[in-house]
Amino acid sequence: MAKVLVPLAEGFEEIEAVSLIDIMRRGGIDVDIAYLGGEFSNDLVVGANGIIIQAQLNINLVSSDSYDMIVLPGGNGGTNRLAQNEKVQSLLKEFESKDKHIGAICAAPYVLHVAGVLSHHYTCYPSVEKNIRAEGHNNKDKVVIDGKIMTSAGPATAICFGLEIIKTLVGNDAYEAVKKGTLSDFC
Repeated sequence: MAKVLVPLAEGFEEIEAVSLIDIMRRGGIDVDIAYLGGEFSNDLVVGANGIIIQAQLNINLVSSDSYDMIVLPGGNGGTNRLAQNEKVQSLLKEFESKDKHIGAICAAPYVLHVAGVLSHHYTCYPSVEKNIRAEGHNNKDKVVIDGKIMTSAGPATAICFGLEIIKTLVGNDAYEAVKKGTLSDFC
């Protein structure tokens, strides 16, 4: 069974995190939710709109060897915290060096940029590319796949992004079943 790590930081975008986790689990992917570890952290992570998600793991205890992919939800506050977190940055570099899949949505491609793992072709929330680079930015597609790096534009594209992750990690049959079951014909 494919396994994905979703790190959450205070200020994450709830639509993206919950939609991605839900869609991936419907597709048969085992998803672990991690919180940023530290002296004052706990497993309850508050999103950008005040919704609280309970994470299962302290990010400092996570090994890239246990996962097939890492997926970062956006949200401006959460993105900044992920970009500044040494363990998240280290994990992203490990995933890249081990030729594993990496995903980011909305503002989170910025985190990949900071880690130096963002591929040439990418998408992100409009205006975030100004903090990354204009070259290679695609503002037309909901999801951009460039090698092992997958990016998506924002909250409304989260289901499509999750479906593409299923197609990549589990296969087309699971992708089609979840797409049909969630009435996601817009993807």
